[in-house]
Parts: sequence; C-alpha cells; structure tokens
Amino acid sequence: MTPRAPALPPRERRLALIEATLPLLHEHGRAVTTRQIADAAGVAEGTIFRVFTSKDELVDEAVIHAFRSGTFVTELETVDRDLPLRERLIEIARLLQERFISSFGLIRALGMMGPPDAVKADHDRRRDWRAHVAYAITALIEPDAELLRVPPAEVTRVLRLLVFAGSHAEITDGELLSPTEIVDIVLVGLLADPVAENPTVLKEKS
Repeated sequence: MTPRAPALPPRERRLALIEATLPLLHEHGRAVTTRQIADAAGVAEGTIFRVFTSKDELVDEAVIHAFRSGTFVTELETVDRDLPLRERLIEIARLLQERFISSFGLIRALGMMGPPDAVKADHDRRRDWRAHVAYAITALIEPDAELLRVPPAEVTRVLRLLVFAGSHAEITDGELLSPTEIVDIVLVGLLADPVAENPTVLKEKS
C-alpha cells in the first residue's frame, strides 16, 4: 500500500499534486487518471478534488507550471560561477537543453502543437518568464564580459536560440547538437579576439 503523504495546507497540496502529475503527463498524456495521480502523490483520490475542481483543472495547472521560469532559474543558480566561461556556458546549455527537450516531450504527449492556450494567451506573463530566465543566464555570463565582442545579454539570446533549435528533433533531423557543440559555435562566433589569442576561454582552469 502506498504510504500516505502528510497533511498540507491547500496551497502546498496543490503544488505537490502538480509536481506528482507532471511525470505522469509525459507518460500518459491527458489519459492519466486521478487514481494514478493520487498514488504518485501518496494521497487519497478524493484529496485531489479538495484543491482542484476537476482532473482537467489539475492537468492544465501542471502544464502551465511546466512552462514557468521559477524552477528553472533555481536550477541555474546551481551553476558554479567559478568555472571558466566555456565550462559555465556548457552547463547552462545542458540545463536549457534538458528543459527544452522536456517541454517538447510534454507537448507531444498532450497532442499539442505548441505551448497550451493558457500559457500563450497570457502574453505579459510569458514575457516576464522569458525575461526572468534571460536575466539569470546573463548574470552568469557577465563576469567575463570583457572576453566578448557583444554584450552578455546578446550571448544569452544567441545561446537560447541555438539550444532551442539544436534540441528539436525535427529541426535537427534527429541529430541533436550537444551542449558542448552549441557553446563552441557561440564562443567562436562571439569572442572579442581569435580563439588562439584567448586559449583560457576554451580550456578548463589548470
């Protein structure tokens, strides 16, 4: 028998149910059942309907949650700022790629062609989420701004675009770019000086 989760305030229970639902959506799409969700969350099935009006509401909230920026920014905060620029960017690209691949998989599992309508309709919030992520990435690049011929914010923009394209199976014909490939493309194109004159950027610290 699945152990029952401890009692939580409604707001925390909503979040716990949302987080339990997301992996199930990747596996089952909208066919996921409230029984499966309850088992994953360690609660009675009726608990779901104390904080959500329906399974559809829970699923919609879980999908919206997947596209929010907060959790991803928390992951970016784990990147070691003492790493050399190239290694730091590879770690950022790895996290970005994992997020994009997860988002693409969720969209496919739900039979959608893009982000859900609830996300697309809220233009202001989407803009804020993108800005939130961009600010966090740029802050990780700024310590090495003098090595670049464009502002760190532009490096962020180019990196995100290339990771997005390089992580999409249809765009890449099934041959995804690795984080290392992506970063080396960005760095060679945006270094202030030729690579030969900036060897420390492309090598780990000794």
